[in-house]
Amino acid sequence: MSGQQWRILALLVTCSFICLVDRTNLSVGATDIQRDLQLSNSQLGLLLSAFFFTYATFQLFSISGWVADRFPVRWVLGVGLLVWSAATVFTGLAQSFAVIFGMRLLLGIGESVAYPAFGRILASHFEEQHRGLANAMIDASTKAGTSLGTLMGGLLILQWGWRPFFILLGLVGMVWLLPWWRWAPESTPGAAAVRRLEDRAPRVVDILRQRAAWSTALGQFCANYFWYFLITWLPGYLEKERHFPKDKMAVFGSVSFLIIALVSLSGGWLADRWIGRGGSPTLVRKTFAGWGLALSTIILPVALIKDETSAMALLFLACVAFGIYTPTIFAITQTLAGPLAAGKWTGLQNGFANLAGVLAPLVTGWIMQVTGQFYLAFVVAAVVAMAGAGFLVVGVQRIAPVQWADR
Repeated sequence: MSGQQWRILALLVTCSFICLVDRTNLSVGATDIQRDLQLSNSQLGLLLSAFFFTYATFQLFSISGWVADRFPVRWVLGVGLLVWSAATVFTGLAQSFAVIFGMRLLLGIGESVAYPAFGRILASHFEEQHRGLANAMIDASTKAGTSLGTLMGGLLILQWGWRPFFILLGLVGMVWLLPWWRWAPESTPGAAAVRRLEDRAPRVVDILRQRAAWSTALGQFCANYFWYFLITWLPGYLEKERHFPKDKMAVFGSVSFLIIALVSLSGGWLADRWIGRGGSPTLVRKTFAGWGLALSTIILPVALIKDETSAMALLFLACVAFGIYTPTIFAITQTLAGPLAAGKWTGLQNGFANLAGVLAPLVTGWIMQVTGQFYLAFVVAAVVAMAGAGFLVVGVQRIAPVQWADR
């Protein structure tokens, strides 16, 4: 990759890191917030889902995708980060369930432009044999953000409480805007041409006619359910059912997410090497996506095994498997959509898939409310992950650019 590509990628990687730290911070402070505000398990589940109400809606209805395709990425991503960082700060100042709920909705609006903007940039700036690594680095940074946020959050909350943690995160995130305003491209390559020739660009309905669009959306939805089950309830599981103290939860939770990040990075690099040596994108991407999600179901026995060492070993193995999947999903989408449709397709797919972020916390909270334990929640996560492997391996046929017809 060229120097310009590396500079752009470094900014996107840092942005995605901040994005996930701010998205998952509520999970880390969940037990403290629940105790401080005297919330029920159902109310906590609603708070953990609130972000996804707006995050998914703005992408599902192509609002974020249209914005990412239509306006300069400097402003789209910059304003989005400013909005979600401000929401994080005000969450730390909130005194009621309603205010935190509102701030999580605002957080979702700000973050909704991130992945459509990433997709547009990568589809325009990076060749097929480089997209695996580029997507893997972005994905690894999200997992690293979750890992570091869990570790630091657990330790900082233990020391100072949850409010200073949120305020500090929001202020630190705003610092990213300084290098972004200086080095970000005014727009993505070809964006001006796209605006002049919008009548030739594929519409949302054209994307929805593609079987591959539905298959990638359903596949990512299933994978996201598994992921959001982990990031929203794993800290609570370790504290409530495994009886880990806050600092021990922080260590084991952060290691789990860090494993996914490291494996994702390695997997993206290996996939690119395979394609660079002549492997077809169809075979390579499906191999990584299918086996990764299928093997993630090894998480199921974690809820059954009483021995702590064995349970944590299985949890880490499930994270290894999930890391194999993670760098592939957006690489598949970027290849299929091409530069003209990458923003819209990514937005639609990511919006639908992130409805799992609404569902996973609510379903898990309901299961906890009814049964008082996590076992059935682990069963649901494992079954949904296996279904995702089927959608991506069987539902997506050939992974090659769609030939969009002129309108």
